[in-house]
Amino acid sequence: MLDIKIIRENPDLVKTNCINKHDGSNIDKLLELDVRRRTIIQSVEDLKSTRNSVSQEISAIKKSGGDASEKIIAMREVGDTIKNLDDELRSVEAEISEIMLLIPNIAHPTVPVGKDADDNVEVRRHGSCEDRAHRVDHIEISQQLGILDFERGAKVTGSGFGFYVGKGARLERALINFFLDVNTNENGFTEIMTPFVVNADSCRGTGQLPKSQEDMYHVERDDLYLIPTAEVPITNFHRDEILPSSTLPIKYAGYSACFRREAGSHGKETRGFQRVHQFNKVELVKFVQPETSYAELESLVGSVENILQKLGLTYRVLLLCTGDMTFGGSKTYDLEVWSPFEQRWLEVSSCTNFESFQSRRANIRHRQDPGSKPEFVHTLNGSGLATSRIMVALLEQYQTAEGRIRIPECLQQYCGFTEI
Repeated sequence: MLDIKIIRENPDLVKTNCINKHDGSNIDKLLELDVRRRTIIQSVEDLKSTRNSVSQEISAIKKSGGDASEKIIAMREVGDTIKNLDDELRSVEAEISEIMLLIPNIAHPTVPVGKDADDNVEVRRHGSCEDRAHRVDHIEISQQLGILDFERGAKVTGSGFGFYVGKGARLERALINFFLDVNTNENGFTEIMTPFVVNADSCRGTGQLPKSQEDMYHVERDDLYLIPTAEVPITNFHRDEILPSSTLPIKYAGYSACFRREAGSHGKETRGFQRVHQFNKVELVKFVQPETSYAELESLVGSVENILQKLGLTYRVLLLCTGDMTFGGSKTYDLEVWSPFEQRWLEVSSCTNFESFQSRRANIRHRQDPGSKPEFVHTLNGSGLATSRIMVALLEQYQTAEGRIRIPECLQQYCGFTEI
């Protein structure tokens, strides 16, 4: 959530940012409500001051045996007016909050202005883009080897779900353990295991609610949400806390299953692991001081690249334009791996600096010393990594002409075999 002061002082900047992010928030309406809110508050304060002053006069009149009935009646009317204004204030503040929760974060000046993914900027790439050659897609090779089963996943649950079987399940588990070990042992993150369901406050804290409610699985009876990413519980781990500045940066790496309805994905590629409703991911979350957050973003991207290089996968790093960024992001890099069969790039990680957008919603602050004023931390997160499309890249990039899958050396100690 943005600071209302920024919106008051820079309305044109906020309006332009909304346009660049394809957002229709009514900033003029918000500013009108903000003026009305401050007017009401001032009126209530003036009326209360008058009531206090007159109350003293009434007390003095009564002590002297005089008649204070007219003043008492007038103060009852003042009391009614204050109550009505307080009721209006609650209504105005609720409307302000509703609008504020839907205003997107302001893009960093280094983010290119663009309409959609075609306007993203490739920063660098690693490895070569191999052609199809002997390769078949990940669905066909997994059926031949008996390691993934999407048909039975659809039967048991529905479209967008699958089974990992035999060596496929062991390879999936190997990826998760490998990601966690590299991020904790080499990249300096502390491992954290989170709940897979969260309450509505947690979803509001990270920005999923109310903006992305249609994409989430909601357990109505308990009013809980299946997490779309471990970002939600990990970020809310420190909700409503003041952290000592000396402890920053705080870096967590957490595995979770992720659940997404993908309500807006109609018409997009949905075959196999291209787009699923449940997948596994190791999420990286940082809580940092504002002045270091963009250096920490570059470091976060480097942590993800470190893993992709160990896996030997061809990948590229994109700087997202305004039109392709998330609602809450100030600056985002996407990392994509190459699919030899599809002959296209597959996103496997988004690394984002949210600045104070999430911490303001979740009330996460830091304090330099006991006597100083607390300030909002900056939060960052990124996938380190999501396994489903990594699995696609492994099955296609490490596929042999004989229909076998070679296992990258870094994973062999985790899964116990060298090929499938």
